[in-house]
Amino acid sequence: MKIYLAPMDGVVDSIMREALTNVGGFDYCVTEFLRVTGQVCPEHMFFRYCPELEQEAQTKSKTPVHFQLLGGNPELLAQNAAIAVKLGAPSIDLNFGCPAKTVNKHDGGAFLLQFPDRIFNIIKAVRQAVAQPTPVSAKIRLGYEDKNLVIENSQAVEEAGASWLVVHARTKVEGYKPPAHWEWIARIKEKLSLPVIANGDIWTLDDYLECSRITQCEDVMLGRGAISCPDLALQIKKHKAGEEYLPYTWKEVQPLVKQMFHQCWAFGNARYPVTRTKQWSKFLSRNYPEALELFENIKRHRDPEPIAQIIENSVSKKHIP
Repeated sequence: MKIYLAPMDGVVDSIMREALTNVGGFDYCVTEFLRVTGQVCPEHMFFRYCPELEQEAQTKSKTPVHFQLLGGNPELLAQNAAIAVKLGAPSIDLNFGCPAKTVNKHDGGAFLLQFPDRIFNIIKAVRQAVAQPTPVSAKIRLGYEDKNLVIENSQAVEEAGASWLVVHARTKVEGYKPPAHWEWIARIKEKLSLPVIANGDIWTLDDYLECSRITQCEDVMLGRGAISCPDLALQIKKHKAGEEYLPYTWKEVQPLVKQMFHQCWAFGNARYPVTRTKQWSKFLSRNYPEALELFENIKRHRDPEPIAQIIENSVSKKHIP
């Protein structure tokens, strides 16, 4: 089985990829999408979205990082895919699942799920531009407004030559509202011969087991579940191996938050560590009540200095004023 770390835009950047893959359990991760609009992107943009290209396209834990592109123009996507591979990307992933309004208004993401022929043409163009054996994969949702085209879209992905398909088990309109419709992934899997990876609402080990039972997919992609439970992938891997494992406590998560904060601060942008730490502490509060306490203590601050002290006090178990 393989576990993939989802490319969550504005959440899973290189710093988060490093933190989560250092914990363990992931077989590969995917960059945030590079949006391709009216031109071929300059090389520095590829390094901005995937700094790991400087280190053989791997995180420090040696987890491969695959490059994701988003857009609606087959020729431009193909040209940009070729550049990414030339720069060292081990795989190209194509995003047909992003539900963001700004993306969908500009001919990208889940908007394309209304046009199976366009999905086919995009994947086909990228596949032709990227030499074998470099994989080309795709991520879709169950549809745009409804699920009427999901099988046709999935078959278009396969017929165009994709190496595997990731399916988020909701439509664009459903967004992230529960439940995820795992039974639809099972229907897709029955129609295809290429590997299918399940995604959506896998928050716990029990969720993984139920998702796997319903979809018949051992391979999964973790997004929000991994952000809120940093060792979720490791829990799943240990369970599958029949090994005993004690899930992370808040004491083990705290150093991850501290490291992430200081790595973000090192970029020189004072807003970056502030917003990212607030964001992650909110995600973590789903599993760790102490993370909600951390969020409540930092939410009023806009500068990194007081947040750094609060985090330090929290890690050293000092009183938080």
